[in-house]
Amino acid sequence: MTMFLEGFKANKTPNTVNQKDTTKLGTLEIPSIGIGTISWSSSSLTTLENLELQQLVKGAYNENSAFFDTAERYGSHLKAAIGLGWGETESMLQKLLRAETKNVKESEQKLEPVVATKFTPSPWRSSVQSVVDACEDSRKRLGVEQIDLYQLHMPDIVQPLKRFGIGSNKNEIYWEGLAECYKRGLVKNVGVCNYGPTLLSQCQEALAKHNVPLASNQIAYSLIGRHNGAQETVDKCNELGIKVLAYYPFAMGLLTGKYSKESLASLDESLSTSTKSALEIKDLKTYADDIGPLLEEMEIISKRRGKTLAQIALNYVICKGAVPIPGSRSIRQLKDNIGAMNWRLSASEIRTLEAKADGVGFEGAGFKRTSEKFVGYGVEKWTLD
Repeated sequence: MTMFLEGFKANKTPNTVNQKDTTKLGTLEIPSIGIGTISWSSSSLTTLENLELQQLVKGAYNENSAFFDTAERYGSHLKAAIGLGWGETESMLQKLLRAETKNVKESEQKLEPVVATKFTPSPWRSSVQSVVDACEDSRKRLGVEQIDLYQLHMPDIVQPLKRFGIGSNKNEIYWEGLAECYKRGLVKNVGVCNYGPTLLSQCQEALAKHNVPLASNQIAYSLIGRHNGAQETVDKCNELGIKVLAYYPFAMGLLTGKYSKESLASLDESLSTSTKSALEIKDLKTYADDIGPLLEEMEIISKRRGKTLAQIALNYVICKGAVPIPGSRSIRQLKDNIGAMNWRLSASEIRTLEAKADGVGFEGAGFKRTSEKFVGYGVEKWTLD
């Protein structure tokens, strides 16, 4: 079976509501597309409420697409901006899911909702117990006995005193912490984020000493995000049986057709009315000329298949053996994303798209980068090597 069909369990008839297009992640059966929650925020300053998100969760559950990726550090925008609000998105997700699943009939054939969350490496977290404690806190906020997938948010790069020769790498400690969470039954599966082939192999070997499998690796990956070790990492994960979860599958909107390719003027107009920052707008403009031929090819395929550009972008990631995790805040976005399921691009379409995408290396925009993070005192980077 080719990579283009790997994990494709859907029925032959496309776009039928409630069909199951799923793949395996560790012990889990998950939808082939996830739902990113980093942009979720309560519509109330005092309670965790958002009607639009409730509709999204309801729609995801009803259409067998309820795979949510969150993190302990995600919270309401204002609080998150000043370093507060940790755990709010986990708590909100628990509340929204409980409202949708409490009255489910046993006769209804629905995929169980799956929730993945993340531990944030920090200078003050320097022991195995710190991972266990954080996992317990996330588990309680999510309202579950076991977390479906518990991930390390990134390698241990946040070391503000390393320039003074103070501090040490805690990756191995965190791996031990993941193993301890698994052995205690706090989590069903463990994963990592932003690991390249070398670190990935080291982590897998360390976990294997405890008989703990490494289930996933979440990285930035898209049609124009295959450089800087990303494609090599996907290939290594596929070889090792580690499922790749792909964030930025739309390259911050560049692959959705949201930004016009005809002229910089129309690009300026569409960006000025978006929620993106001025710095993000400035950076996204630099891709306008190079991405034009690729968008034209995507439009040809989308018209032939009756799909949107966003659906082409997501389906490409699925065809490469990864699970795209687009951020979703509305039922409209969810429905469009679901339209990328239950069908696959052909091998020839993928070759054509990749030929047009070669040379367009997406690095991110503003402070949102594919291989670095702004951490308060400055920018720290990682490499997929």
